[in-house]
Amino acid sequence: MCRSIKTLRRREGTPTEQEIHDAALQFVRKISGYRVPSRVNTPAFDAAVHEVSASSRRLLQTLA
Repeated sequence: MCRSIKTLRRREGTPTEQEIHDAALQFVRKISGYRVPSRVNTPAFDAAVHEVSASSRRLLQTLA
């Protein structure tokens, strides 16, 4: 997987919105194969980053 994605679940506090976004961006880059998507693919790429961020946030909020 992406080595640059940090573990966001930690004892010393919750991750910032920026950390969640950055991890989601790295994940979407990895699975899409795009570092920067083409203009036509940008809306789908950005939507995926948003969805992964939201899902990650929900997961982190519900873990004990």
